[in-house]
Amino acid sequence: MTLNEMKAGESGVIEAVHCEKILRRRLLDMGLTPKTRIMVRKVAPLGDPMEVSLRGYELTLRKDDASNIEVKEVRPCLLK
Repeated sequence: MTLNEMKAGESGVIEAVHCEKILRRRLLDMGLTPKTRIMVRKVAPLGDPMEVSLRGYELTLRKDDASNIEVKEVRPCLLK
């Protein structure tokens, strides 16, 4: 699944960043690196942009950029 397919409140772990060299470097510099936990905080009413939380800060991304980030969804654990 890609990051742009996730809904508000969902969490995951970044698996890979697939895009051209310049955009890839920019995304990696913003902290969107493989094995990083990420959570979708908000999605704008019309769907673009989206706000994500990672590494202790919030980041706003366009859906086009988020579509380049492959994410493995992580379900929250339920304690009994």
